[in-house]
Amino acid sequence: MINKINVSILGATGMVGQNYLRLLNDHPWFNVIDVAASHRSAGKKYSEIVQDKWYMPEDIPSSVSQLIIRDSQDFGSIPKSISCIFSAMDLPEKKDTKALEFKYASAGFPVISNNSANRLTPDVPMIIPEINSHHSDVIPLQQKNRNFPKTGFVAVKPNCSIQSYLVTLTAMEEAGFPVKDVLVTTLQALSGAGIKGITSLEMQNNVIPFIKGEEEKTQSEPLKILGQITNDGIKHADNPKISAVCTRVPVVDGHTAVVHINFKKSKPDIEKIASIWSEFRGEPQIMNLPSAPHFPIIYLDDKKRPQPKLDKDVENGMAVSVGRLEKNKIFDVRFISLSHNIVRGAAGGAILMAELLVKQGYIHDNRFN
Repeated sequence: MINKINVSILGATGMVGQNYLRLLNDHPWFNVIDVAASHRSAGKKYSEIVQDKWYMPEDIPSSVSQLIIRDSQDFGSIPKSISCIFSAMDLPEKKDTKALEFKYASAGFPVISNNSANRLTPDVPMIIPEINSHHSDVIPLQQKNRNFPKTGFVAVKPNCSIQSYLVTLTAMEEAGFPVKDVLVTTLQALSGAGIKGITSLEMQNNVIPFIKGEEEKTQSEPLKILGQITNDGIKHADNPKISAVCTRVPVVDGHTAVVHINFKKSKPDIEKIASIWSEFRGEPQIMNLPSAPHFPIIYLDDKKRPQPKLDKDVENGMAVSVGRLEKNKIFDVRFISLSHNIVRGAAGGAILMAELLVKQGYIHDNRFN
């Protein structure tokens, strides 16, 4: 790419926003030139606002530390050269987040969102690039429906909890072994609740057996990802049937999932499943996208793996690690999987989606071309 694409980060001061800045530092395609947040932070240097609340393993990137924070609602001061928006804004009301994202899209900006507000909107693609890269085909319908300019649209990444296991089901489907039933229990890390989750006294030496809204997302969002594009938008798939229990555990990063599955027809043996996972490749690997893991699924033949401490950062936090694959007395098989919730499950997954959309021609280095 000759010219880098200039981007803005909405919600740049929060946990996901910080991860965007960390992962986009020295990115070969994207260049952060604008950071935005609430009006309370607007007008101040980025480093001034986050200096005591920077939770990333590396220092604040020097390229953004001196940037002046823009009010995310102030469209008049958006730099003219911005060609893409990464959104980590989480407004108190989802309808307001949804309206803000569509407002940016109506101004001609591609909006790559980490928020849940638009995930189930029928004409908004929700993409895991290894699974449903073709769902970007719904973007022209969204632009037509909402009278957006040819460069403006919203695309979203799904909930972090499902990214720890859904690609394993896709690999089985593509190999000719579709899954009928899924029972999943997630053990979700503190960072999934943002900075407040990490600092919560409630979570010390504790497990919270309920996370508001997570089970609904974990059960419904995969069916949109696995759905089909129609003239009215994306129609949800009927299968697999998913039942979820979502819990919060005292681990900083890394969502673990205990997954039980029944196959629809043929039942591959354990060795076949492990082989399918190890050999699976998706569009990001074929396209050689900058953030794509070389191996999207890492199979670990060790009964004590995967572990967040050992495995969350594999492939720069962008792969899914899987282990404990065994036959089950009630279900066909059971396994345990793990992904980095604020890398693959949040900012990293959104960046990979943006790279896909660049390759597909939906994001350009100049949105007015």
